[in-house]
Amino acid sequence: MPSWTTLRFAASMVRPAWSRALPDLPAETHVPTRLDLFLGYLKVGLLGFGGVAVWSRRVVVEERRWLTEREYAELLGLGQILPGPNIGNVTVMIGRRFHGLAGAVLATAGLYAAPLAILLGLCLAYERYGGLPGVATAMHGIAAAAAGMVIGTALKMTARLRLPPEALAVLLLAAVAAAWLRLPLPVIVLVLGPLSIAAALWRAGLLRHG
Repeated sequence: MPSWTTLRFAASMVRPAWSRALPDLPAETHVPTRLDLFLGYLKVGLLGFGGVAVWSRRVVVEERRWLTEREYAELLGLGQILPGPNIGNVTVMIGRRFHGLAGAVLATAGLYAAPLAILLGLCLAYERYGGLPGVATAMHGIAAAAAGMVIGTALKMTARLRLPPEALAVLLLAAVAAAWLRLPLPVIVLVLGPLSIAAALWRAGLLRHG
């Protein structure tokens, strides 16, 4: 399995252009124990109804301070283009960074333990009561709330990262491609990924002449 340094290098090549322009924030970070990893991701999985992206960032960056905003953004960018669930990929990388294979296993187990138990219970309940009109209405309300949480987290991260103009353009293009044009994620990555990297190189002055 590649080292943390290798993962960070790979993330720097695929993350959005804004990440290169983002300074390392002077935030103190803490190294979690193995138990901390398990309990932290147990909380993420337990509270992450409708998706764990919101709670993953909140627990890792804001509450526990295991990573800075920039480090988390790098891993999230890498997790987005790898096969499988993006937060699951990020969980494995974070767990391995701090405690190797054991950390990756414990963090992943914590992430999926609570949702699996709840899902089994809900499946049994839905099989029995799913035909009731009130159940369908409640599910629509939960879906709307979950979508709002995801959008709110995206806006919060965007505000903190202080995107340059070219990065904002890439961000808006990605949003339009996904939300309105409904293009597949691989197509968006293949088209906008090189554009984002080129914008980052230009911002760093590596594509300018003279």
